[in-house]
Amino acid sequence: MIKETEISIFPNKLEDKKLYKKLAAKNLKVNESEITSLQVLRRSVDARGKYPHYKIKVKVFIGEFSVDEKYEFNFKNVSKGKRVIIVGSGPAGLFAALKLLELGLKPIIIERGSDVQKRRQDLKAIQQDGIVNPNSNYCFGEGGAGTYSDGKLYTRSTKRGDVKRILNLFIQHGAKEDILIDAHPHIGSNNLPKIIQQIRNTIINHGGEIHFDSKVTDFVVDNSTIKGVIVNESLEFIGDSVILATGHSARDIYYLLDNHKIELEAKSFAMGVRVEHPQQLIDSIQYNSSKQTSNLPAAEYRLACQVDNRGVYSFCMCPGGIIIPAATEPGELVLNGMSTSQRNSPFANAGLVVTVTEDDWQHHSEKGIFAGLEFQKEVEKIAFTNGGGNQTAPAQRITDFVNNKESQTLPDTSYIPGIISSPLHEILPSGIVTRLQKSLFQFNKRMKGYYTDEAQILAAETRTSSPIRIPRDKETLMHIGVNGLFPSGEGAGYAGGIISAAIDGERSAEAVAKYLL
Repeated sequence: MIKETEISIFPNKLEDKKLYKKLAAKNLKVNESEITSLQVLRRSVDARGKYPHYKIKVKVFIGEFSVDEKYEFNFKNVSKGKRVIIVGSGPAGLFAALKLLELGLKPIIIERGSDVQKRRQDLKAIQQDGIVNPNSNYCFGEGGAGTYSDGKLYTRSTKRGDVKRILNLFIQHGAKEDILIDAHPHIGSNNLPKIIQQIRNTIINHGGEIHFDSKVTDFVVDNSTIKGVIVNESLEFIGDSVILATGHSARDIYYLLDNHKIELEAKSFAMGVRVEHPQQLIDSIQYNSSKQTSNLPAAEYRLACQVDNRGVYSFCMCPGGIIIPAATEPGELVLNGMSTSQRNSPFANAGLVVTVTEDDWQHHSEKGIFAGLEFQKEVEKIAFTNGGGNQTAPAQRITDFVNNKESQTLPDTSYIPGIISSPLHEILPSGIVTRLQKSLFQFNKRMKGYYTDEAQILAAETRTSSPIRIPRDKETLMHIGVNGLFPSGEGAGYAGGIISAAIDGERSAEAVAKYLL
């Protein structure tokens, strides 16, 4: 007999597996001796009561033994298979490539940035010297933005594909099995590079190709059919189809598509700031000031409200993390967050963003479908200028921000390039400012103590999602006007995070197989 039940475990008893069995037996009204095996299915922190505890869903085997349910991945040698060009090696591109290996098609990944090892030098340059390499940075390079900017693996896109399959692919390439049971699984930017390398090895060892430092500078299109891409202005890669998985920051790709009169659509997105609190403060709020904190992770939060008919919400919350510079061009300032697997920084940060729509970018209307993108650029340039013309970030205590006062002093920060006091209430677009100001009071009602002069905001958080969508057919997933072109992932406007992008990459690979085979 197999049954499931949920048990509650205090953090200091998390490793006591005998207690799991005892509590499961009590819940199911059976003797402990009858339970032959337990399997943990789900683990999450519940901090709603007086004392935080873990909710653990277990599968209980009574009179029989558990059998490991492992995913099998049949990667084929595809060295002689049909050629599929994949532009971008983020999660959409990499997981599309892995799926193509199973389908017998040869992935050829074209990546503008460097491999994970070489890429570290470019990250050091922007962190310490304010030098932005426009082709290799926190957004561009092997593994995409997630490799060095956090590694969160949770998604609400569970209906689009098999999340557990994606997690098992990560595990096969070196991730810990805990990601299968944690409610909010997380790998960490200290571990992801090694996993990405292993994925690269799988692709190459089965006949695929990966070309780094290779920027797509044009498309080869003939009679509404894509034939391949031009790399670094001169090198031609011809294939049987193209998966476009470039991420939401590859603006030049949108302009290239437009030059070929390939249809694009403007879409709403969100912009705002990074808000930073002491992690200890967030812990005390979320864990009700409990002293029982051993085995509890750094507390996180998710906040959302409506202000003046627009959504305001936290984005990419990084408990025990740091704020990083994620610009992709000189002259702009873009912020993101990251954390290692330990999440042991003394700071917590999150994007705090406002939905922006066509009404906000009317002053760029002459740019047509690129008006929203120009508005995004405008805010990034404002942040750059007010930070002093380098990667120093303009900042303000949130209490001063709400009261329209420039901060005389600023708290400590995790942001390595440094911060400078700036009147963000004056320099950011008014529609974003007023909604952020009002939202802070609402958020403080839900998390008493969130609104405090210990917290500060840094500008600007602008790359929540793409301001452009590359339209595709709902059934074939192929571009609505170009045969053989398969837009995929965040840059195409169809994903929002590592898992959803990976799922979309797999779906694109399956669509390519239907097109070619």
